[in-house]
Amino acid sequence: MFHLLDIIGTMAFAMSGALTAMHKKLDPFGVFIIAFVTAVGGGTLRDVLIGRTPVGWMRDMQYVYVIILGFFLAIIFRKRFDKLRTSLFLFDTIGLGVFTLIGLERGILTGLHPAICIALGTMTACFGGVIRDILCNEIPNVFREEIYATICILGGIIFFGLRRLNLDDDILYLVTSLIIIVIRLMAVKYKWHLKAFDHK
Repeated sequence: MFHLLDIIGTMAFAMSGALTAMHKKLDPFGVFIIAFVTAVGGGTLRDVLIGRTPVGWMRDMQYVYVIILGFFLAIIFRKRFDKLRTSLFLFDTIGLGVFTLIGLERGILTGLHPAICIALGTMTACFGGVIRDILCNEIPNVFREEIYATICILGGIIFFGLRRLNLDDDILYLVTSLIIIVIRLMAVKYKWHLKAFDHK
């Protein structure tokens, strides 16, 4: 289940990055680069911080193949995705839920404190999108009023709470990722947000 979620998250973020780049009218090379950094940016930073080098996508070419597949799928079905105004948001949300769990698990395997694991989960889920938005000349979602990174932190807390119940790992991963995805969907639907600071 963990590996399957990892692949799903990589695919989702790769397509999210590719769609964003195409909306910005980048050329095919630019679209591929944005897709790639969106998919592996957060995980690369996480692996560097915990000393896991070479980083994950360099160890396993399967991730590269998945990103390439996501890139081509986004291009082939771009017109259909353009008709679905929520497609970019949905891919980003799936990636958010899945990658939070991957970062948490890497921290646990490294033997880190739960608070650090939650930070790694948040970083894994958010920083690929941060790099994507910066390269596309946008203010990253994680730094705006919209609830984004906060959901990852909440998901991490829920994860460790459920972990105390000694649930099967597959169920734990699936339930936590679904909770993160549902909260994200509800936050957007009901316009939950953090109040921005007023400079005045």
